[in-house]
Amino acid sequence: MSAVGWALACMLFAAGNDLLFKFFAGKNRGNGFFVSVVGVVWLVVTLAFALTAPKPESWQATIFWGCVSGFFSVGGNLLMLDAMRSLDAGVCATIYRLNLVPVTVGAAFLLGETISLEQYAGIVCACAAVCAFVPRKNDSAARKTLGWAFVIMLIASLMRAGMGLSYRYGFMHGASEKYVVVINSLFWVFGGVIYAFWRERSLMPYRCNDYKNLFFLGGLSGALVTGIVITMAMATKLGQASVVLPISQMSFLVTGLMGIWLLKEKLTPGKALAFVLGVGAILLLSIKF
Repeated sequence: MSAVGWALACMLFAAGNDLLFKFFAGKNRGNGFFVSVVGVVWLVVTLAFALTAPKPESWQATIFWGCVSGFFSVGGNLLMLDAMRSLDAGVCATIYRLNLVPVTVGAAFLLGETISLEQYAGIVCACAAVCAFVPRKNDSAARKTLGWAFVIMLIASLMRAGMGLSYRYGFMHGASEKYVVVINSLFWVFGGVIYAFWRERSLMPYRCNDYKNLFFLGGLSGALVTGIVITMAMATKLGQASVVLPISQMSFLVTGLMGIWLLKEKLTPGKALAFVLGVGAILLLSIKF
């Protein structure tokens, strides 16, 4: 398969996982244990790859940056699940993928990278896309609920950016990419359990059928996350990052369309404009001219 083929597969895996997140969140079940099940699947796969890899150059850097990125990773996904209880899947997926904006800005300040004119234009498009998604309900209570979910989703996107920046900085300073993702999976396993008992006490205990759905949907999401990791690795190995990364990030379009079709979400003029602006933002932020 070509690099573009792997990137398209990554896009579909990511869109499928976003929809699965929305489906699970919409049932108002406990998100913590769901994330833990995903983490178990992730742990098994990444540990198998890590055990065949060379030992890290620096265990100290690997453990430290694995913990930092793991905190951002599990935190961002738990917040996205919370936001998806109120917001459409397409809205959450788009905002989450626009984490490229804080990544670009953070790389400039923390890593000394330069921001091109095209990337500045991408930042403007991204900000406009987010503004187009701002809830505009007439009912004050509904507007407040959606407003909080919107803020939570923005924080989730920032945490996703924190994960990306900590990856980049850690790998530049001796952290092992193979073992960092293993540590990330441990944060999902144990972080999900901690979140379930701390934040979701009222949702315990599960009924028998809830446990069946939890393990099935969590295992399926874990398989999709594994697919994302593997296809992204193959795409970046075989092709140029400036080509494959924008393709994989376009998963929010598939999520939005599938949400309209399968979940009966409404396509408003504001949402359509935000999708278009989101595409422009990702292209401008990702592709080097």
